[in-house]
Amino acid sequence: MAKIIAFANQKGGVGKTTSVINCGAGLANRGKKVLLVDTDPQAHLTTGLGVPSYELEVTIYEVFRGEAEPQETIIKINREHGELYLMPASIALATAESEFAGVPGREFLLKEAMAKLDQDYDFILIDCPPSLGLLTINAFTAAKEIYIPLQTEYFALHGTKQLLEVIELVQRRLNSDLKVTGVIGTMYDGRKKIHQEIIELIREQFEDMMFKTLIRGNVSLVESPSFGQDIFTYKPSSPGAEDYRALVEEILTSGE
Repeated sequence: MAKIIAFANQKGGVGKTTSVINCGAGLANRGKKVLLVDTDPQAHLTTGLGVPSYELEVTIYEVFRGEAEPQETIIKINREHGELYLMPASIALATAESEFAGVPGREFLLKEAMAKLDQDYDFILIDCPPSLGLLTINAFTAAKEIYIPLQTEYFALHGTKQLLEVIELVQRRLNSDLKVTGVIGTMYDGRKKIHQEIIELIREQFEDMMFKTLIRGNVSLVESPSFGQDIFTYKPSSPGAEDYRALVEEILTSGE
């Protein structure tokens, strides 16, 4: 059975999609069969892996509508090492909030889809949109774990209060097994005292949920999605690759 992890933060630009792509690619490099699931109408995960969302006939949107089986949407990502797969998104997801508002059990649409796939993969990583609406609730209902990427800046912790409240609500009403098991410090610059101070504050709040590995700000991490590649394919010797490689080792160790 797959380990299903949702990557969530309602604040945009914190390295969430970057972390999904590179954690997934790193796990695939280590011999794991990995499925990445795009639940964001912006489809950044999809395009960041070199898949043109506007050309796709079936995506997760059609799965939610009951017009396609999950297996029909899955795309194998061509890369030198490992088995990495994608369930893509498209802009059509932008209508989900209103379209499924009256659908009974609408919070369980993704969970039902994942139940048809979780025997086929070691890891399923879900990229949530930068909001706390229906699509994110679906991800929380389908997942067993949540990773929160947090940019190492002053306002990073302010947005987590609402996120944690929504997680607690989902735990009470929809998914009692859900837990926050990882917090990822992103865009870190150890030369800046403010970044060091913010990391200490994050560690105080999240304690043992905070990964030791910090993802440093790195231009290669910014560039790689524009080439449709993960960091290990684009620039395997970069600091970004080094950091995500270390983070993946932590993820694998935490699952033992």
